[in-house]
Amino acid sequence: MIRTLSALAIIVTSTFAIAPAASANEPKLEATFSDWRVYSRGSGGERICYALSSPSSLSPKAVDHGKVFFMVSNWKNGAAKEQPSLMTGYAFKLNSPPNARVGSTKVPMYVSQNEAFVETDGDEARLVKNMRKGSVMRVSAVSERGTATSYEFSLKGVTAATQKAATLCK
Repeated sequence: MIRTLSALAIIVTSTFAIAPAASANEPKLEATFSDWRVYSRGSGGERICYALSSPSSLSPKAVDHGKVFFMVSNWKNGAAKEQPSLMTGYAFKLNSPPNARVGSTKVPMYVSQNEAFVETDGDEARLVKNMRKGSVMRVSAVSERGTATSYEFSLKGVTAATQKAATLCK
């Protein structure tokens, strides 16, 4: 599966810009499902649709985490379907990649600066499937400076949000 790291950084950064959407390249809020929001960006084969959530809790509390998001993304051109990823406001430690856990399912991720992706397509599908069945996802990571961090994401609304994002990019 193709990984579009810089595209995700642009998506998330511009998703929360203060100015209203002015073009097809600006993210458009399509729907909200409890704790998850659905956005689309671009047009034609370049359209990207994604479900996104912020953590309901983060640790340690005394650390500046920056903006933190977990996404499940789809590309209309088929480059990615239901690709889970984590984005934080800090760079990850390269030799200590994050893990996402839903119930007893633990999925390893790999990092590129402040973004983390699931290693294999099979693990991507397994994680999304378990997200839809679970109520909470926990993600643990280590910053470039060596700070152990953890995030808890509510999964309330994730099924409807991921289905909507997939439908928008069919």
